[in-house]
Amino acid sequence: MSIPLIDFEKLTSSNQTVSQAEIQALDSACREIGFFYLVNSSLSPALMKKLMGAAQRFFAQPDEVKRAIDIKNSPNHRGYGGIGEEQLDEVSHADWKETFDMALDLAKDHPLVGKYPTMYGPNQNPSDPLVVEVLQDYYVAAFEVAQKVLTAMAQALKLEADFFTQCFTDHVTVLRMIHYPPRPADDHHNGAGAHTDYGCITLLLQDMIGGLQVKNRRGEWVDATPVENALVVNIGDLMQRWTNDEYVSTSHRVVSPLSGVDRYSFPFFVEPDYETNVACVPSCFSADNPAKYAPILSGDWIQSRFDATYAYREKN
Repeated sequence: MSIPLIDFEKLTSSNQTVSQAEIQALDSACREIGFFYLVNSSLSPALMKKLMGAAQRFFAQPDEVKRAIDIKNSPNHRGYGGIGEEQLDEVSHADWKETFDMALDLAKDHPLVGKYPTMYGPNQNPSDPLVVEVLQDYYVAAFEVAQKVLTAMAQALKLEADFFTQCFTDHVTVLRMIHYPPRPADDHHNGAGAHTDYGCITLLLQDMIGGLQVKNRRGEWVDATPVENALVVNIGDLMQRWTNDEYVSTSHRVVSPLSGVDRYSFPFFVEPDYETNVACVPSCFSADNPAKYAPILSGDWIQSRFDATYAYREKN
């Protein structure tokens, strides 16, 4: 099964006939494969290009500069992660990539930081103010797109339009920059091992190098070939749980680029407020199809997945 295209302009059209047809196509994509390309979004190509340049500048810095904001020094998982520090496939090699993570920037004396210090708090920002500015601009713009996609998903599921978006007041949405450096010829690491995402949805901007693969329902790896200025959107584990497995969180991986090729990508992990009670949505269970999962706080779920993926977060 190929990855379908969803047109953002049609999805958000004021023409009900146009928007409802696209919402139906979105619903089918979420149920059948859990992935789709989002084209004609409100994210400008100019901003996408700026983000690409910011990542190239950031990751080209000396290791000691990047290590000054090492994610190991952040209780709330913000900053730089070096090659091999994340292992998404728990039975395979560590990932061949380096990363930078940011989210809402809350002061240390904010009540939520005191209550949930491993999920909320200050960012560790790059030293280059231009990089920080681009990251902040992209975060805001991508969040607006995500909220409209979640609105359409709620409508597709016959829920109130704000069913999901009302849960994003103090959200823990993360923007990540990823650099996949060339892999040595004798090395067999994946850029990112096979995994599913943890949260609601992910909006991925990728360069034109390629390497992202999605596992279809027949267990075959399908290339998510880059589409210029498009986002790749996928369902996360939390949304699958929320919808009682109606919307599917699909395994995907990144094959490392060949020698001499660098790849950059930018996942935007859309995750609600920590205290969001994720219980089966009303339209996804019945007497014949009871809820499969007990309710759980969103933040508890996300934190448990972080702890399983990053060795430095393990409790001694």
